[in-house]
Amino acid sequence: MDTITHALSGALIARATARAAQATPLPRRLLLGTAAAAFPDADFVLSAGAPIAYLLNHRGITHSLVLLPAWAWLLAWLAALLWRDPRGWRPYIGVCAMGVGIHIAGDVITSYGTMILAPLSDARFSLGTTFIIDLYFSGIILAGLAASGVWRASRAPAIAAMAVLAAYVGLQAVLKNAAIEAGEGYARAQGLAGANVSALERPLSPFNWRIIVARGDEQRYADVSLIAKTMPPAPADDAGLIARLAAAFAPPSMARWTAAPRFGASAEEQRIAREAWRQPAFAFYRWFADYPALYRIERDNPRICVWFEDLRFTTPGRRDTPFRYGLCREGSGPWQPHRLLADGGRAPLY
Repeated sequence: MDTITHALSGALIARATARAAQATPLPRRLLLGTAAAAFPDADFVLSAGAPIAYLLNHRGITHSLVLLPAWAWLLAWLAALLWRDPRGWRPYIGVCAMGVGIHIAGDVITSYGTMILAPLSDARFSLGTTFIIDLYFSGIILAGLAASGVWRASRAPAIAAMAVLAAYVGLQAVLKNAAIEAGEGYARAQGLAGANVSALERPLSPFNWRIIVARGDEQRYADVSLIAKTMPPAPADDAGLIARLAAAFAPPSMARWTAAPRFGASAEEQRIAREAWRQPAFAFYRWFADYPALYRIERDNPRICVWFEDLRFTTPGRRDTPFRYGLCREGSGPWQPHRLLADGGRAPLY
């Protein structure tokens, strides 16, 4: 989730759990819930150390359930210090813990992956039900906060909004299963026995999904709308991002399947891509990417570059794609990792 939605969710849970006889004034409680829910995204400062640090550290230790008590205590202690509260950190630790916790929950439901066991494990966990920017999700939170502002004496609006949020994510889980079933039907029709079928949430609507069918290094994907009945019209040449996005999602029965092999189509592409993929300097991307696919191979004698992308982040209608990385070498020299820039340039990582 985006940081603003996280912060608002912290305010919502702080209001939903506020009691009339609470010692902490409600405005202070809401402020603390907001700050605590925004806090885990402070890990962006870790990306200042090296170009790949963001991949390695984002949604790491600040998003850890293992370290949640420590973060809650730190934030509560800072609040007591700021407000010079003689009671110390105890009155604030509960709302701080809930704020950090709802942030972690809000990230786990996306497909990016969250290291909830850091520093004990760098495994990334993801439910993949909710797109990272979901206006319906954010809208439910805003509606709950607005209603709470109208009915200030009651926490019922905030509790109702929390219940609606849970129901919305549950609906998305049901829709994800429906998308997977559509992909399994395609795999059977194509004779792809043993294929792994998954679905990724897409923007604009909870009914928009990317279905991925993978068998070995072969991958195919299609962007579908589970409620569409007809093909969307093609976007105009000058169409904006929203129009281009809307035009990408076809009914499942009319899905436009795209091949995205992990190492390319030809034998020569596969030879070069596999060699680059196995390089120790590329270990960070092998760990990060869930659905890696060869983007392209650039040959500029004597230089050669092999670029990969992750199908989680290739959004239809978007002209630039984040998290494209690869390796380049001069002649027979060593492979060096690079990041592909939006303008087609490259930036070395070391």
